[in-house]
Amino acid sequence: MSSAASDPEKGRVENITSNGGTGRTRVSNDVEEYGPNSGDPVSYQRYPSHIANPGPMGLFSFASTTFILSLFNVGTRGISHPNVVVGMAIFAGGLTQFIAGMWEFPRGNVFGATAFASYGSFWMSYATIFIPGSGIMAAFSDPQELNNAIGIYLIAWFMITVFFLLAVLRRNVAFTVLLSCLSVALLLLAIAEWNGMEQVQKAGGVFGIVTGLVAFYIGVSELLVAEPRAVARLPQGLLHT
Repeated sequence: MSSAASDPEKGRVENITSNGGTGRTRVSNDVEEYGPNSGDPVSYQRYPSHIANPGPMGLFSFASTTFILSLFNVGTRGISHPNVVVGMAIFAGGLTQFIAGMWEFPRGNVFGATAFASYGSFWMSYATIFIPGSGIMAAFSDPQELNNAIGIYLIAWFMITVFFLLAVLRRNVAFTVLLSCLSVALLLLAIAEWNGMEQVQKAGGVFGIVTGLVAFYIGVSELLVAEPRAVARLPQGLLHT
């Protein structure tokens, strides 16, 4: 008896065939395509799981935290200190996104699991820098030394983001734009930490805002795909635009 383990919310899924009575399963070579509107940019084998798609949750958490911090970086309404984002970075961009990554593993989505877990760890570690109890900022007597250390920290995440970009390049336009903007934002923010130029920091903030908006767009797209009834309730004119 054979059955296809399919997931229309994700990219490519290999059919899993069960050999009756043997207790063994065999993965066939035929791969089912779900088209260019698939939510996941990287091919993966879908494992049997009752876990819903955690992608929208992870994307909204990443988008909201990135968007808020980027608004601070451009000096919106005279804000120059990013400390208010610490709570968002710990619980939304950090913990919630990390959990989304853990839920992607049993679904067989290696890219989603790695990306969400990595950026969840990024936000939690970034927030820790600004928590007085961590003693990180207090350990630096020279402010420029602290800025240099944060710059190196951001450059490391710029490199990680480029690696993720290589995985989605020419596979998914939305994720390519998202990770490209994020790479530029991290690079500019690292340079701003080193040279102290406010214009460079604001430029990094602008790219961060675009990153957040693109992440919101992808999150809404995946959410609508996961909830067909929500799409059915949309105005007909909007569906055809």
